[in-house]
Amino acid sequence: MSEKKKIAVLGAGVMGVGIAQMFAAAGHEVKLIYVYDDKVRSRPVETMTANLTILRDEGVIKNEDIQPIIDRISFTERLEDAASFAQVIIECIVENLAVKQDYFQKLDALCPPSTILTTNTSAISVTEIAEKSVHKERIIGTHFWNPAYLIPLVEVINTKYADPSVIQEMCDIFKCAGKMPVVVKKDVPGFLANRMQHALFREAISIVENGIADAADVDNAIKYSFGMRLGVSGPMEVIDRGGTDLTYSIHNYLFPHIESSTKPSPMLTRLKDEGKLGFKSGEGFQTWTPEQMKASNEELTRGLIAVIRSLGRL
Repeated sequence: MSEKKKIAVLGAGVMGVGIAQMFAAAGHEVKLIYVYDDKVRSRPVETMTANLTILRDEGVIKNEDIQPIIDRISFTERLEDAASFAQVIIECIVENLAVKQDYFQKLDALCPPSTILTTNTSAISVTEIAEKSVHKERIIGTHFWNPAYLIPLVEVINTKYADPSVIQEMCDIFKCAGKMPVVVKKDVPGFLANRMQHALFREAISIVENGIADAADVDNAIKYSFGMRLGVSGPMEVIDRGGTDLTYSIHNYLFPHIESSTKPSPMLTRLKDEGKLGFKSGEGFQTWTPEQMKASNEELTRGLIAVIRSLGRL
């Protein structure tokens, strides 16, 4: 598929700006729709310029590529403008079911039936988001990962109403934009990758909470061991490589000893209640100075570029 679609992104927060930048870099015309105080708060052009400057500094793009990418993006505060422009609209607003339902109901009424409507929700049921709309068959989930312009994965989430051709068309669009779509066949809480990620987070927090290791060593244990392998060989492949019998034996012994709580950790709850919110407050499981936070964010971006490049995914 070579046709470039006209893409509208509802919401100009961190995810919306990253998604708009990604599609513009892939040659699509994009319209970014301001919601609430996005226009003042997010400063999308400045944010995209900073993102693209790092990509230029790392040799991913050329300096002369930056302005054409930004020029492919226009801005509006009117849903009507997006509805008359876009072939695909991707929603990236607050994680509130009622608010999302209201916006999708409005978009469903404004857009031609051929327009695909998707949500970037990371937690809310896509089926429920579509519930108040008439053309539910064209509403699906497309969950990106931050930073959206670097992380290749997009979870394409089915619903009980979705037309299979809509799922396929969005997968084709993402592939042509250099993304890696995976289809989530059932609309379940956490979809696919977040279920696995937060299962890991639960055990990591438990290890700190029970005094087995401190937070920095937990991170290093992952970053310097299986975390390096995961970009090349996922868990199902690792299991098959070692043998299902070996994995069975390990699980039979280990599972009674690892965290299985169905509620957030008491330690996590206490940190939240004490206002120790991580980067937001300067302290969470670890303390963070402004300089450390800035360095961490930059290390993440440049490190991801190095990883993606080394794996041949950039």
